Amino acid sequence: MMTKNIGFISTRFAGTDGVSLEASKWAQVLEKNGSRCFWFAGELDRDPEKSYPVPEAHFLHGQNQWINEQVLGRKGRKPYVTEVIHAFRSLLKVQLHCFIDQFKIDFLIVENALTIPIHIPLGLALSEVIAETQIPTIAHHHDFYWERDRFSTNAVNDYLRMAFPPNLPNIKHVVINSQAQEQLALRTGISSIIIPNVLDFEHPPLVDVKRTEAFRKSMGLKTDDKMILQPTRIIPRKGIEQAIELVKELKDPRYKLVISHEAGDEGFEYAEWLKEYALEHQVDLRMITPKIVDPFYNGNCPKNYSLWDIYPHADLITYPSLYEGFGNAFLEAIYFKKPILVNRYSIFIKDIEPRGFDLAVMDGFISKKTVQKVKEVLDSREQRQKMVNNNYEVAWQHYSYSVLRNQLSAIINDFFNEHEHQQRFNKLSNQRQVIYLNNDPSSDPYDPLNEKTARHMPN
Repeated sequence: MMTKNIGFISTRFAGTDGVSLEASKWAQVLEKNGSRCFWFAGELDRDPEKSYPVPEAHFLHGQNQWINEQVLGRKGRKPYVTEVIHAFRSLLKVQLHCFIDQFKIDFLIVENALTIPIHIPLGLALSEVIAETQIPTIAHHHDFYWERDRFSTNAVNDYLRMAFPPNLPNIKHVVINSQAQEQLALRTGISSIIIPNVLDFEHPPLVDVKRTEAFRKSMGLKTDDKMILQPTRIIPRKGIEQAIELVKELKDPRYKLVISHEAGDEGFEYAEWLKEYALEHQVDLRMITPKIVDPFYNGNCPKNYSLWDIYPHADLITYPSLYEGFGNAFLEAIYFKKPILVNRYSIFIKDIEPRGFDLAVMDGFISKKTVQKVKEVLDSREQRQKMVNNNYEVAWQHYSYSVLRNQLSAIINDFFNEHEHQQRFNKLSNQRQVIYLNNDPSSDPYDPLNEKTARHMPN
């Protein structure tokens, strides 16, 4: 893989959301191959010397939230809203150019900011900067706007067609599942490459025993307590009420349901409802209050726990999501060799299930059969070990860093080989122009119709 200065761009690179985590993995692979990675976002927990924080780029920035209130769920857009959008776009364009210039960026990787329109001015600014600079770019798409009901009614269809995503010759599009690839081609005519979520299955996780034990104590778990871990953000599409239902059906007070990620991305109402729902069902629900940091960049927050401090003490992972673009938590559970309960969401059925994983599954609700399967796995160490070892081997084959490394190498090399080819072509064209300016066109040695070269052409 060619070594380059690579600029990662999104609204946020912080914490444990799927976009931040996957960007961290890509950066790990790229840096291991000699490239240098730099970060542009509204919120950053990366190395400050390689970071370019722009608060206005965060999707929760006040100005951006005001814009979203004016254009989402509405069919018409007022002229003054358009003016605000473009003023914000202009501000962000300046910052993007400064980022590229300051770190001498050769190559951009845009993480979801050209995919889902939670920050419309940033998407517009990016599209224009990429078009104007012709900088090679990967647009890494995690979830498109047509996959979310909240964007179905909007007053910015013109912007969505222009920038989410833009169809530009210097952008290569990467999606994380086959359904997204099909829909992107159908809706926009844009071709794309599938790179699934990955983990470093070539190297088992490094576990800090003292930190994991400290985390368990911080949650108030006793020695004989069993931790059922829900390792997702607290948003409705994660189906966390099904995890509460499962723990209720296990009928064992030793089982405690722990949610690792925070609420807030889509409000706090769902989190409050979950607390009430758990109380009604007599389920011991524990939400982790300190912010959990990205395990790939937790060196900047040594006092905070990372996901890698939480997984080792889990007895079972619940993953009852209604929809996922792929499923980071699914891979993490397998990486730590934990049994997992999965709701058979559409991408799982199409892309993941055929790989041959051994799992406890559900189809939208907790059935008696599902509960019985979970109990068998929890009660039988032999069955559990056989399950998790099989899953690790399958994931190693299909979702390891080597898969990512090979595909990124192919994309980047293709980009820069194309660039070198274009430079050679331009040089050749310039030579031809000089010949035409100074001589008769018939003397052009590069012209296949020239008398001197025509006799060497095949009939």
